[in-house]
This record gives sequence, structure tokens and C-alpha cells, in this order.
Amino acid sequence: MHLKQIRLELARTPEFPNGSAAHGYELVAPLDAKGHLDSAGFSDAKAACTVRRFWAGADDEHGALIHTRGGWVFSYAPGPDDDEPIFKLDRHQFTVGDYITVTEHDGVARPFRVVEVKPAILRR
Repeated sequence: MHLKQIRLELARTPEFPNGSAAHGYELVAPLDAKGHLDSAGFSDAKAACTVRRFWAGADDEHGALIHTRGGWVFSYAPGPDDDEPIFKLDRHQFTVGDYITVTEHDGVARPFRVVEVKPAILRR
């Protein structure tokens, strides 16, 4: 298992026809050698699996990548009220250029493009 820092940026949407580097997520997650989420390694690395949502004009939100009965979500506070589900995250390969769909706080599913995957540097 290798912890990776992954940057997702908003892909093309009606509001942002060219996408947006000022809207997205940075997360730390365990990936296997092929770039898939390492579910087995997740249990050993839960505390390190973080997410930061950045959105132009809004404060950054900091939370965690968690696994629920419904799948994988970004969570910013205890309980499911603020959880942002990620569509079929366990099937995605995190390679630059791939797309991930996140259902955000407002209930809208938005596409994000993987723009960077690098080794995570954990602060102690």
C-alpha cells in the first residue's frame, strides 16, 4: 500500500465550460500498484486519509475519506448530513486525466478530473 496525494479539479460543466483549477479536492488515499483505491490498506491508514475541498470564494473544508455501507464518501463532520458520495470510487483508477464524479453538498453530481497523483508527505 502506498499513500498518495491526489488532486482533483472541476471538469467541464455548464457553469465552467473549460473546467476550473480553482474548484476541487486534494485527498490522501492508499493506492495499489495499478492506481486503484486499496481497500485493504485503508483500514491501516484511516487516520491519514484526508480530504481538502477548495472552492473559489469559499473557505477550504477539511475532512476525511471514509467508507460507509453506501460506499466511499468525503466527510467533514460526524454523521452523514455533510457527506459527499463518490460514484464507484472503488472501481476508479487514479491516473492523471481520469474523471471522478462527486455528489456535493448541494446534491449536484459534478465531474472532476485527476490532475496530479504523487506520494503523500504526511506531517507529524
